[in-house]
Amino acid sequence: MSQVTSTDLYEVTMALSYLREDMRAPATFSLFVRDLPPGRGFLVAAGLEPALDYLSHFLVGRSDVREFAEALRRPVEDLEPLHGLSFDGQVRAVPEGRLVLAGEPLLEVTAPLPQAQLVETYLLSLVCHQTAVASKAARCALAAAGRPLVDFSLRRNHGPEAGMQAARLCALVGFAGTSNVAAATRYGIPASGTMAHSYVETFASEEDAFRAFARTHPGPVTFLVDTYDTDRGVATAARVLSDLRLGPGCGIRLDSGDLGALARRARTALDAAGLSDVQIIASGGLDEYAVATLVRDGAPIDVFAVGTKVGTAADAPYLDAAYKLVEYDARPVMKLSSAKVTAPGPKQVFRGPGLRDVIGLANEDPPEGTEPLLRTVMGGGLRTEPPDTLAAARARFEADLAALPEVARRIEGPVPPVPVVSTRLSALTTVVRHRIEARARAGR
Repeated sequence: MSQVTSTDLYEVTMALSYLREDMRAPATFSLFVRDLPPGRGFLVAAGLEPALDYLSHFLVGRSDVREFAEALRRPVEDLEPLHGLSFDGQVRAVPEGRLVLAGEPLLEVTAPLPQAQLVETYLLSLVCHQTAVASKAARCALAAAGRPLVDFSLRRNHGPEAGMQAARLCALVGFAGTSNVAAATRYGIPASGTMAHSYVETFASEEDAFRAFARTHPGPVTFLVDTYDTDRGVATAARVLSDLRLGPGCGIRLDSGDLGALARRARTALDAAGLSDVQIIASGGLDEYAVATLVRDGAPIDVFAVGTKVGTAADAPYLDAAYKLVEYDARPVMKLSSAKVTAPGPKQVFRGPGLRDVIGLANEDPPEGTEPLLRTVMGGGLRTEPPDTLAAARARFEADLAALPEVARRIEGPVPPVPVVSTRLSALTTVVRHRIEARARAGR
């Protein structure tokens, strides 16, 4: 099954109708998030790189036509107009890593109408999921206040590919490593891992388990110390580490219980054994709220390993996002449905200091002291520049985060900046609305 058929059926029915009606003029669709999820002061733009890969290789083949026909229970010949359809349009987008706000387009696609329509579902799926996860991970980075974080989410993500995305997105916002070996290899992220409780349980004692593990891995090791009694596990780990003298970089991992209290007792025990260089790693259901509490309370935890709640963006697992037509054949269009009104015309986001953003038209001049966020990343179906790097995306993220107002950076009760609409976009919205309403009154 190709990526082409990973789409909603109505995309196929609309695209086929457009082709049969010879409606192939350029159409611009805008992908944006209507409202930020509760508890979010910002979003991190993500998913653009895989989206461009998808568009670069988009081509409706014979097998895709057969699958479309089967889904519609129609002869293959009826779907023949779709055969050979590829993407040769333009994409303007916010680069990965930049912070975005409610109502701001993350990307805009301009292409012949059937093409722009048929790619909607896949683009929404890619961009929404990855933006949601990147935004959750970014809040963990904020909560950690400079302490390293490691992605442990693979086993609890919504499938292996979601785990690959999560590892990449965590690295994008500054995580120090991942447990995901495939992601570490593909993206050049340091791999990180320890042992499971089952490993300890297979040996006659914790000490036997720790010594056996150290024999196999003579470099820096981390021992999981809470399989039975955590305080005794820490004492056992300290004894083994002192005996074997494995050098700097070793650690113990706490995975359950009152992590703050356990970390304090563990630090005291390790220091008393002359192991002040042994790190304490904490894991077990952590998210930005738990990490922020531990940091605020001064828990002597050196590294946070976060997994399930970050990889699934547990408290905000979806975005209220849309991919809406804003112009067809040089005619601005808009939607007037209650609570889902859209603004017409291709757009640009002009960013001022402190994320004081203006949403305007793509062809208007930037207000003084602002920079445009969306840039052209694809033209004629081809990338306009080399693939982006994680390092570049991370640098953009760090710069935007530094400029974000403190009230939006809060873990509890953040207050997001609210972009304003330019005078020209407001005027166009009024004109298009009046035109639509006049036609409705005339019964046209």
